[in-house]
Amino acid sequence: MLILLSYSQNHLELFTSWDVDTVLKRIDGSHQVWLRCIHFRDRTGTARIVNHFGLNPSRVDMIFNHSPTGIDEDMEDCLFDSYEILTHQIKNREFQVAHGSIIVGTNFIITFEITEVKVLSILSNNIQKRTIDIQESGVDYLLYLIFKNILNNYHSVFDYISRQLDDLEDEVLANAGDETTYKKIATMRQSTRSGRRNFQSIKSLLAIINYEDFQWITQPVKALFNQELAHQVDNLWQEYQALRGWMSELMEIQRDNIASKTSERINRLTILSTIFLPLTFITGFYGMNFKYMPELEQPLAYPIVISVIILIVITSIAYARQQRWL
Repeated sequence: MLILLSYSQNHLELFTSWDVDTVLKRIDGSHQVWLRCIHFRDRTGTARIVNHFGLNPSRVDMIFNHSPTGIDEDMEDCLFDSYEILTHQIKNREFQVAHGSIIVGTNFIITFEITEVKVLSILSNNIQKRTIDIQESGVDYLLYLIFKNILNNYHSVFDYISRQLDDLEDEVLANAGDETTYKKIATMRQSTRSGRRNFQSIKSLLAIINYEDFQWITQPVKALFNQELAHQVDNLWQEYQALRGWMSELMEIQRDNIASKTSERINRLTILSTIFLPLTFITGFYGMNFKYMPELEQPLAYPIVISVIILIVITSIAYARQQRWL
């Protein structure tokens, strides 16, 4: 799906279509443009979009081949950022990640969203409803709003992760969890790694926008990035590190719990083996096929041996309980 948001000081329009040519014909070079390509995997159509905006044809491969997350500093035709955004949606116990690319030119922004980024949809709707005023601003201010909403999204994501960890911590500290609990924590930790790459990408952008030859963001918007987003990124990064540390601690505690339970089972098996060892010796001794065994001629031999066996069992169990092995 293609969503075209075009605006100027006296104009604001939102247009949606699946046809590339129809959308491109509605683009006015005098307007600021935000083109969202959602679930759009048409390589030929993407090539036409790239050509229409005068971008390097190699951008098509970068869009479809999932170039490494972060800012591309090698080409000067645009600002190209390949992103991974952590969401609070869960599938198969893993946090889902929204992948895509952001391309910024002199008067346009193109977002290729492999999976729809809900915060961008909310931002687009707010602009359409004019609850956010961007008509007198350039696309660099729109880029600022995009990153601001992405970062705000992490507050709800981290809040959701904290609630999940609270529940898991109760299981771990109560020693009520098992290997499934450990796997839940490990899966959560593994699936949140993309958050680190996303923050590093934004930090890279904040670093390069201050280059003298960086042309895609104006000085007033650079000030917004440096004054607001830089501080927000640092706070979120610290919160992210704290959550990752929390997950690691829970994993260590749960690993110790599992090891403790395993050790306890082994101890009980060892105690049982210790109890039955003398019994095995006695039964094995009297199981020998010797002709002259005087005990065999005694009427009370059998009950005496059985009594000795029972006494050994009772004594062993009593001693194990006294030593708190059972």
